[in-house]
Amino acid sequence: MQAAKIKDVAAYLESIAPIAYQESYDNSGLLTGNSSADVTGILVTLDCTEAVVEEAISSHCNLIVAHHPILFKGLKKLTGKTYVERTLISAIKNDVAIYAIHTNLDNVHSGVNRKIAEKIGLKNTRVLLPLPGMLSKLVTFIPKNNLEIVVDALHAAGAGQLGNYKNCSFQISGKGIFEPNEDAKPFIGKSGQKEMVDEVRVEMIYPSHIEKSILTALKQSHPYEEVAYYISSLQNASQEVGAGLIGEIDVAEEPISFLQRLKKQMNVSVIRHTAPLDKPLKRVAVCGGAGSFLLKEAIAQGADAFISADFKYHEFFDADGKIMIADIGHYESEQFTKELLKEVLSKKFSTFAINFSKTVTNPISYL
Repeated sequence: MQAAKIKDVAAYLESIAPIAYQESYDNSGLLTGNSSADVTGILVTLDCTEAVVEEAISSHCNLIVAHHPILFKGLKKLTGKTYVERTLISAIKNDVAIYAIHTNLDNVHSGVNRKIAEKIGLKNTRVLLPLPGMLSKLVTFIPKNNLEIVVDALHAAGAGQLGNYKNCSFQISGKGIFEPNEDAKPFIGKSGQKEMVDEVRVEMIYPSHIEKSILTALKQSHPYEEVAYYISSLQNASQEVGAGLIGEIDVAEEPISFLQRLKKQMNVSVIRHTAPLDKPLKRVAVCGGAGSFLLKEAIAQGADAFISADFKYHEFFDADGKIMIADIGHYESEQFTKELLKEVLSKKFSTFAINFSKTVTNPISYL
């Protein structure tokens, strides 16, 4: 069996959480390392630190897959003055590649927030704040006799796959009229003669970031020398991509009982929370990491509780008796991302070890 390369792991992770889905401030992807190197082992971690690099070296892992990027901003020097510089120097010296999968993993329905939802028993989950502008629409015109071949090729490339539905398209029959000039090599008709062909107008929606693959499939499968098509960017929000999740617990639960269960299931020692509501909780919103920006959306969608982290003092007042905020800590909210990454990677790669980092990277301690 051919050895997997670092670029193979990167491509697989990006098929699940495309880089296009990361926030503008983020820096996901391969941060350092030779993408063509064979993978000897993977160490999954929430954060990449000097200690994590040392752990990777001792466990013969030449690829670290971290949730948080060690490198957010451009560096002008690599002198070892800061922990970021020392971590990168150590990784480079020892041929350890570092790959980060951050807000792109946050923003997919099957990502970080789904793991939190699983831990606390949320069902019927959906994205809390879907992202607009992530979808495009292809319109093309296909000769009736070639319809199935072209449509199948477009579906195979990823067009028309919408949530739980696949192979979606809109089709309407019509007449295609054209006249090839003397330099043309028409599939149908002759140069200098007007031609009328039974064609089908086909419309499909697809994630914008796969546009190159969609157009390649269209041009390779379509019989015409000049393929007629146009593409529109959509403002429609993608229901599969966005911030946070919202769902329901099976049985409504008293707030204090819910908090006690949350504390146990998320393995936290402290929960900062607003006053419990005077009613049982049923609908719950979650966001791994800093999620205060989603509070208004959680309230608007009728959530009884919002689980997240990094709320500032005055932001707790914004609950305004409409929702219970439960701040469980940044590290604590995302700690099970390591489980998610190992599950994802283990489905695809079996020729090398995939290890959890034993290094606790939480920079916050509680007394």
